[in-house]
Amino acid sequence: MSQRVLIVDDEPNIVISLEFLLKREGFTVSVARDGEEGLAAIRAQRPALVVLDVMMPKLDGFAVLHAVRSDPELAGTRILMLTAKGRQAEQTKGLTLGADAYMPKPFSTHQLIAKALELLNTDAAAAPGGN
Repeated sequence: MSQRVLIVDDEPNIVISLEFLLKREGFTVSVARDGEEGLAAIRAQRPALVVLDVMMPKLDGFAVLHAVRSDPELAGTRILMLTAKGRQAEQTKGLTLGADAYMPKPFSTHQLIAKALELLNTDAAAAPGGN
């Protein structure tokens, strides 16, 4: 069974490219277009990885991250944050709130996929049975 990745981003061009590349890597991919939809999808789908934009309508990525990390049932979810806010203060905030990785926009899609694979392989290696 392939691992599920949830993309939470309101920029269609980013969603399209990430969805294509992640599916090509063999992941099951779903998409949420805003923070509220993203948080609901995380709760319903329990993805192995969430690619989470910071600046979105309804709930920003920091609020989604905080909600996930505050919920014991979701706290172990891997989260890779994306943002146009590449300043060190924003990265520090994301990592302090519990993001597993942080990638400022613009980013190389190949670097992002490599980071996603790294996070998922770390997760798989730590799980009983390696999956």
